[in-house]
Amino acid sequence: MTPAEAEVEAAPPLRTRLRRLWKRHKWFVLTVVAPTLLLATYLYGLASDQYVSEAHFIVRTQGGSNPTPSVGGITAALGFGGGGGAGAASTEAQSVADYLTSHDVVSTLQKRLNLVALFRRPEADFASRLTVADPTPEYLLRYYQQQVDVYFDTDNGITTLKARAFRPKDAYDLSKTLLALGEQRVNEMNIRGFSDAVALSRRQLDEAEVALAEVQTRLTRFRQSGRDVDPAGTAQAQIGLVSRLSQELSAARAQLATTQSLIGSEGPQVEALRQQIRSLEGQLAAQSGRLAGGSSTIAEGLGGYERLRIQQELLAKRYEAAAATYQQARQNAVRQQLYVVRVVEPNLPVKSLYPKRALTLITVLCALLVIYAIGWLIAAGVREHAA
Repeated sequence: MTPAEAEVEAAPPLRTRLRRLWKRHKWFVLTVVAPTLLLATYLYGLASDQYVSEAHFIVRTQGGSNPTPSVGGITAALGFGGGGGAGAASTEAQSVADYLTSHDVVSTLQKRLNLVALFRRPEADFASRLTVADPTPEYLLRYYQQQVDVYFDTDNGITTLKARAFRPKDAYDLSKTLLALGEQRVNEMNIRGFSDAVALSRRQLDEAEVALAEVQTRLTRFRQSGRDVDPAGTAQAQIGLVSRLSQELSAARAQLATTQSLIGSEGPQVEALRQQIRSLEGQLAAQSGRLAGGSSTIAEGLGGYERLRIQQELLAKRYEAAAATYQQARQNAVRQQLYVVRVVEPNLPVKSLYPKRALTLITVLCALLVIYAIGWLIAAGVREHAA
């Protein structure tokens, strides 16, 4: 027998060698090779392509300030003011990002796009698709949050929106609708914020307007009841009449005294002067009594009229102040209005970005190798300790 034949006869059969290899590398195959092969089979043979449509937007105020929370936080910590509008825009931008991943948006999208059908396309594989045909709102929300990512960058204030679907058009429609819903949400915030900002000043203006209208009505009724459009002018005219009668009476008395010194106390001329004096005294008494001699005199009415005039002037000033405050509140509210600036419009994807087959496979392989190495070290230590 030749040495070559002896070596062949001495070599163990293939089954024995395979059994020895399996025994030696069993745990490596079970821990690393088999899971990696199964994952590779799924990723490259079964996993469906998923397309991503991406959009970027900024929430800004009418003043044009972007949210800069990082700088604002530092300056606030150092005790410096500023950035009030930017801080408000930052808060609203974060609230919009939160809204776009909420159950309210899911409910709206279900009505507009039929999310369940969109996530259950025939080309979707069993592991990636929405498995339930009639999911609960909570289950649909959880799946939706896996497919849609909204991230607000606190450094530059840009909100990034990514929508993933099994068809390019579905991803585009989803991203476009979400961006529109974000703009709608900002508009609703503007309406509510504007109403809240001007509500108090509007109520004060209405109260001042009602009070001014009421006192003007009372003033009109006072003029109608007294049949006098201008009681102040009437009183001034009455005072002038009394003053003129007093002057005429003084002149008549002086003339009577002069006449009596010249011709005596008897005579037709003296009697005429006396009669004129008595007439003037009667007129003066009557006009003086009308001016300030009883409960229904001009002075009495003038007092009520002046009180109403003072109230009218005070309420007019109050109304002017309330109107100015209201206009200022409106201007401030307008300056604080927010709007969405579309930095990047939603795109219609051409190439699928998910699943990331090579990256996923390499990551899992490395993780399994680390797990196997740790297990091997532990087992070797146990064997060494037992020996």
